[in-house]
Amino acid sequence: MKIDINFRIPVMRNSFIVFAVLSIFLISSTPADQYPETEITNGLIRARLYLPDKDNGYYRGSRFDWAGVMPELEYQGHTYFGLWFEKYSPTLHDAIVGPVDAFTPIGYEQAKAGENFLKIGIGMVTKAEDKPYSFVTPYPITNYGVRKVKKKSDQVTFTHTLEDNVYSYEYKKTVQLVKGKPEMALLYSLKNTGKQVIETTVYNHNFFVMDKQPIGPDFVVTFPFKLATETEAPESLGKLQDNQILFAKELTGNDHLFYRSVTGFSDKASDYDIKIENTKTGAGVRITGDLPISRLVFWSAPKTVCPEPYTLIKVNPGETVTWKIVYQFYTKDAK
Repeated sequence: MKIDINFRIPVMRNSFIVFAVLSIFLISSTPADQYPETEITNGLIRARLYLPDKDNGYYRGSRFDWAGVMPELEYQGHTYFGLWFEKYSPTLHDAIVGPVDAFTPIGYEQAKAGENFLKIGIGMVTKAEDKPYSFVTPYPITNYGVRKVKKKSDQVTFTHTLEDNVYSYEYKKTVQLVKGKPEMALLYSLKNTGKQVIETTVYNHNFFVMDKQPIGPDFVVTFPFKLATETEAPESLGKLQDNQILFAKELTGNDHLFYRSVTGFSDKASDYDIKIENTKTGAGVRITGDLPISRLVFWSAPKTVCPEPYTLIKVNPGETVTWKIVYQFYTKDAK
C-alpha cells in the first residue's frame, strides 16, 4: 500500500521517517541539550548550573530568582540536586532545581490591575488581575533588566541590573565552591540605586534530591532548636520530634509533608543551621546563614526535601546589603 504526498513512498518507510524525526525532536528537547549552562569545580565538588537567558534559559518564570539554578552537584560520589518534578515548562512556577531563591513581591498590593510590581532577580512584573498575589501565577515580565555572567573555574557571579521609574537595583549572586573544602557558598549583594526603599523577605527553597533516593524514613532534618508548629501535618507521613523532622513512610504519589510555619528559632543568626542526612547512603549537608531566620517553612515531596528559611532584607536608597548561605557537604557511614 502506498500514500501520495507529492511523491510516493511506502507507508512503512513513511512511518519510520516520522518516528525518526519525532525521536530527534524529543531528544533535542531535553534540558541538557537546549539550555545554556556551565560547570564549576574546586577539585572536591563538581556543580553544573543553568545560565539565565530571557529567550532560551531553562527557567523563565515569575516566582524564583533566575540566578544559580543547579541541576547537579556531586561530592564523593554522592549527588545532591536534580530533577524532582514530572511536568516542565520554562515559565512553570516551580519547574526549577537546586538551591534557588525567591523574594517576596514588592509593591504588589499597591499596584492596580495592569500596573507593575517588583520581583528581585526577575524584574518588573505586571499585576494581571485585581486578586491577591499567588506564586503559581505566571505574571508577565515587562522589564527584564540587564544580566551579566562572570565565570571562573570554581565560581559563577550573576549580576542583574534593573532600572525603572519606581525601583532600581544592582543584585549579585555568586555561587562559589570554597577552595580546599567540601563547601559551597552563596554570596549575595543588593544595592538600591533607586529612590524607594526596597524591603522584602527572601528564602532559599533548597530543592535537595540526594542520591536520587525517595524521601522517607532514611532522611532526617535537624535544627539547633526545639521545633513547634500550629500547622500539623498528618502523622502518617511524618512528625516534629524535639529538634528534628522525621518521616514515617516513603512519600509517594501526591504525598507532601508540609509545615506552613515552624517555630522555635530565636532572633540570632546561629539558629540558621540546618542538617539534612540520608542514613541509607550516608550523604549529608549542613546549611548555615549569616542572617536571622524570620520565618521557617518545611515542604517535601516524593523526590525532594526542602527546609525553607526566610530572612528579612531592607535596603535604603544608595545603600548595599550583603548576606550569605554556606553549604557544607559531608558523608557518614551508611546504615
